[in-house]
Amino acid sequence: MRRVIVIEFMSLDGIIQAPGGPDEDPSGGFAYGGWIWPYSDPELSEVIRQEMAMPFDLLLGRTTFDIWAGYWPQRVDAWPGADTATKYVVSRTVTAHPWQPSVFIDADVAERVEHIKREPGPDLHVYGSAELVQTLLAHDLVDALWLKIHPITLGAGKRLFADGTIPAAFEVTQATVTSKGVIVARYERAGEVVAGR
Repeated sequence: MRRVIVIEFMSLDGIIQAPGGPDEDPSGGFAYGGWIWPYSDPELSEVIRQEMAMPFDLLLGRTTFDIWAGYWPQRVDAWPGADTATKYVVSRTVTAHPWQPSVFIDADVAERVEHIKREPGPDLHVYGSAELVQTLLAHDLVDALWLKIHPITLGAGKRLFADGTIPAAFEVTQATVTSKGVIVARYERAGEVVAGR
C-alpha cells in the first residue's frame, strides 16, 4: 500500500506558509515569505536532495501546484522527479494543465486519496498544501511526517496542525539537528494515543 508522507518546512509555532520566497504565498497578508533561507546549510541541503531523489508521486493542493507548475518545469535538470511524477492535484476549479502527468481531484478528497493509496505505485509526497494537509490529518490519511523545524516563530500564517486533526500517535524514526539549528525529524504513524493511568 502506498503511504502519504507530508514533507514540510515548519517554524517552531507550526507555520508552514511560504517558506521559499516572498512571492510564494502572501495570502492573509503573510509578510515573511522566504523565512527558511537564513537556516540553509550543507546538511539540510543533503536531506532535501535525498528526499528529492526518492521514487514518489505528488499529492498537492491547487495553490502549491500553481506555484510549482510555474517553476519546476523550467528546472527539470534540478529535480527531474517532480516532472515525471504523477501529480494528484486537489482543485475545485482547475481540471487540466499542461504540466503532465497530472490527475485532478475535485470532490470526495479523502475517499479518492484512500483509493489512490491502494493502487500500485510509489509513496505520495505532500509538500506545502496547508488546506489539503488538514483534510488528510482529519481523515487519518497521513502515514508519516517529515519535518524540518526551524528555530524561529512567525506568529501567524498557515499552520501544519490546525483545527480538525484527530488524536494520533507517531514514532520518531530519524532525528538530527543541522549546524543552523534546524531539527530534521521523521515521524511515522504509530497507532492510537494511549492515555495515562
